[in-house]
Amino acid sequence: MKIRTLAVLAGILLSLPWATRSAMAQPACVTQNMAVPPGANTSDRASPFFIDTTGLDFTTKPPTRDPKNSLYPKATELGDGTLPAASADGNFIIGPTHAPAPETMAKPGVPQGTTVSFTLSSDDSTIYNPGLIRDDVPGCTNSSIMATTTTSADKSNMIVTTSHPGTWTRQIQVYVPANYVRGNEMPFIVLGDGGSTAYKDLSAILDNLIEQRRIPPMIAIQIGNGGQDAQGSQRGREYDAVSGVYTQFVEREVLPLVEQQAGVKLTKNPGGRATLGLSSSGAAAFTMAWFHPELYRRVLAYSPTMVNQQWPYDPSLRGGAWEYHSPWAGPAGPNLNVKTGNVISPSGPPGSPLIPSVAAKPIRFWFEVGDQDLFYPNPVMADGMHDWVLAAELMAKVLADKGYHYQFVFARNAKHVDRPTVAQTLPAALEWLWKGYPAP
Repeated sequence: MKIRTLAVLAGILLSLPWATRSAMAQPACVTQNMAVPPGANTSDRASPFFIDTTGLDFTTKPPTRDPKNSLYPKATELGDGTLPAASADGNFIIGPTHAPAPETMAKPGVPQGTTVSFTLSSDDSTIYNPGLIRDDVPGCTNSSIMATTTTSADKSNMIVTTSHPGTWTRQIQVYVPANYVRGNEMPFIVLGDGGSTAYKDLSAILDNLIEQRRIPPMIAIQIGNGGQDAQGSQRGREYDAVSGVYTQFVEREVLPLVEQQAGVKLTKNPGGRATLGLSSSGAAAFTMAWFHPELYRRVLAYSPTMVNQQWPYDPSLRGGAWEYHSPWAGPAGPNLNVKTGNVISPSGPPGSPLIPSVAAKPIRFWFEVGDQDLFYPNPVMADGMHDWVLAAELMAKVLADKGYHYQFVFARNAKHVDRPTVAQTLPAALEWLWKGYPAP
């Protein structure tokens, strides 16, 4: 979901008829659901669209999850304020306090990189032209999808009628490390949701880690999203799609402009290319590497949206990113996991999850989730595939089963894309992410 609305979205319009009585009346909005949606199946595990509430504390919104939940893989609990070692793989529990890492502060004597910014419009794009605009009620964020419905036979298929072609403009911010020599080929990291406050310390972090030789000197490319959030929006279209389209947008339309505008040369070596994202852009960061491991092999994500947010509905992959780790939660039936004529999971039976179905890909993945991360924020999606914490735990399980190099951090006392947790963990996460890359 949209990471700039961390705690609560402004909600939905409750009713329209009364609004006609006064043109000046303020529309009444309600908050996100963050609880079991009305009419959900929480009792029959064998029936379609089951929502498992095992071990959830509903006295908070979102509910607080116990990392020792029997549904979750085992994890190593660390002392408060302690982070996993940069050499460690596996599952870890941190918190409950989250002090910012010292690397988030600029330090005297440390050379500082520079930032180059430019804008990109859908008028300049081939892949995402035109863009998508969804008509929500002013002042009521995501109102049109909060008040919509799903098809009668499929709770995972949202009906969105308020989305139409439109124009987007986004900013691209390029960090160039100090002492960069023009013409030198550089490793780089692509960041989704560019401009987010979660990245406010990024330049200082990179300056310090590069100076300490904990990461190689690199280019960091923040790419703004296309606008709005979730189903029917440009942002959702880009980030929640389980395909290689967004990767092609970055490769063909963004990176050439980065080289031109910032005067840098970007490496073609996939081992020197990383992706980073927040929420839905965290899912997109993984998708970039999954569909194009020949381009990207290092992935970092906070509260990745590995749930059913893909829209438009795709009958070949009905659960969207949920199907990376788990089967579609609906009734049994044909589900071929096919994209543009290619079978995604050729070694597994139809409908099998993507990661367990193929040999491990050369992807290194660091990701985090908070104990109060998102839980069924949209009340119309009682589909059994919208628990962000459960999705992350299931990702950890399938990655371990396939032998991936990954580090998964469960943060106590943390919400969705929790800013204190980002400030605490991002330097160490970047160091883990770049392990194995040739030292400068």
